[in-house]
Amino acid sequence: MRILITGSSGGMGIACAKRFLENGHEVFGLDIMPSRINNKNYHHCIVDISNKDKLPEIDGVNIIFNNAGLQNSEDDITNNLKGTIYVTEKYGIQNDIKSILFNASASAQSGFEFPEYVASKAGIVGYMKNVATRIAKFGATANSISLGGVKTDLNKVVMEDKKDWEDIMAVTPLKKWMSIEEVADWVYFLTVTNKSMSGEDLLIDNGEYKLNSSFVWPGYNN
Repeated sequence: MRILITGSSGGMGIACAKRFLENGHEVFGLDIMPSRINNKNYHHCIVDISNKDKLPEIDGVNIIFNNAGLQNSEDDITNNLKGTIYVTEKYGIQNDIKSILFNASASAQSGFEFPEYVASKAGIVGYMKNVATRIAKFGATANSISLGGVKTDLNKVVMEDKKDWEDIMAVTPLKKWMSIEEVADWVYFLTVTNKSMSGEDLLIDNGEYKLNSSFVWPGYNN
């Protein structure tokens, strides 16, 4: 199948791109950074998804993983929400689509974290449900994943701070964060294996929100 992944140059995006490639799919990546993937079935475009007029022409997309996002920036809503809408409307609402998955956040459910980031991710969940109703006629699914802590470079600010990490683990029942490889497992299952669940937002956070209620980050007070 033909896969489109935004934010494909690092972290979760590159892990997911590699997982699809390992399983014989053709992958198109959109990112503001160059790619580190060397594979004949991978095609990369350096582009800012918030600029809808610059999005490349890619026909026959079967699966979209809307992964690109910013955190605690001045452009959270423009990039995270508007950019995601631009990508989905351009590539996803068509006959060849099989599945669209959105990377939301546990913050979309809990409300914890910085205001524009929370608003952008909660908006993604609402938009996902709208998309699910519109692509059902193609026999396609749309869902979102609301992840808690994931071991990425973006999160090193708390992972490498001993006190912050101890505070996070104190409110995380399973006493761990997800690896990017585990994220890739979920993404592959929800887009390729899943054929029947649609319009759902899955909270995957090692029990942190439903079994506790706290958010730990420098400069943030509950």
